[in-house]
Amino acid sequence: MNAQELFGIQLPIIQAPMAGVQASALTIAVSQAGGLGSLPCAMLTHDALRTELAAIATSGIKAYQINFFAHTPPVPDAAREAAWRESLAPYYREFGIDAASIPTGPGRMPFSPEALEIIAPFKPPVVSFHFGLPPDDLLAPIRAWGGKILSSATTLAEARWLAARGVDAIIAQGLEAGGHRGMFLSDDLTTQIGTLPLVRQIVRSVDKPVIAAGGIADAEGVAAVRRLGAIAAQVGTAYLLCDEATTSALHRKALQSRDAEHTALTNLFTGRPARGIVNRIMREQGPISTVAPAFPLATAAVAPLRTKAEAAGRGDFSPLWSGQNPSGCRAVPAAELTRALAALV
Repeated sequence: MNAQELFGIQLPIIQAPMAGVQASALTIAVSQAGGLGSLPCAMLTHDALRTELAAIATSGIKAYQINFFAHTPPVPDAAREAAWRESLAPYYREFGIDAASIPTGPGRMPFSPEALEIIAPFKPPVVSFHFGLPPDDLLAPIRAWGGKILSSATTLAEARWLAARGVDAIIAQGLEAGGHRGMFLSDDLTTQIGTLPLVRQIVRSVDKPVIAAGGIADAEGVAAVRRLGAIAAQVGTAYLLCDEATTSALHRKALQSRDAEHTALTNLFTGRPARGIVNRIMREQGPISTVAPAFPLATAAVAPLRTKAEAAGRGDFSPLWSGQNPSGCRAVPAAELTRALAALV
């Protein structure tokens, strides 16, 4: 089955859901152009989720994807939180921040019965997950209304795990991809491989449609992964400069600078490995911290540093998410970029 048949789209292009840099406007624009637009929901309040889904419904598009996280919330560890804040203490002193005044918070919540209740009236046609899958009782209603279920795999083992649980397609997230790694069976970063070998391994070994993600920024990249057997390409970074994206001015500037040539996986911003443009905190702390609290608890302690630096026009403490290939970033309407990505199909 090809992407057009599976999702009811014209072009084998999926816009990656990118929390924090988009809302439904980008989703709608990509879907109207013939691709599969996506809405990231992990950082939305329940009211905001309902509002964004209503906007999508009003637009009239029939094919779109909504995305949630499926992690297990960690138990807070007071000793680890204290060590984390102590590692950030020089920055707190620099900005005159009282560490004791910084609240803790979950940052991002997994898919829940409450979220299911909100999305059910809209019957979204595609629901995808990052970090595995939620419990079966939350998936059953989606399947009942005919919704397709997707999830990201970063290894062949994860792809086999997802296939055994009946997903409709597997997103093969290569090491080049920006934002959070979808890894969920292991925390070992040495298991992570590039998009092309990952796609080939999964296509050959798993009897499910495969969507390629990571490092795909132009029509040639889309054509390459399709030749390897992917039914579609999921593209994120290339959309960050589009008119409909809500990417901040600081983030846009970084993406258009030579800084974007250097990205790294880091857990400093959330507690989970995610790829972003290397900035001050990543250079000075090292991109991977052994004391950062488990995802998503690391977020709270860094948040006031980000606020202070951004107010001064600097992205020193901001998560400047980007994949390894920002060459496709263009400040154009999303529809134009979507059609260009599919030019060789």
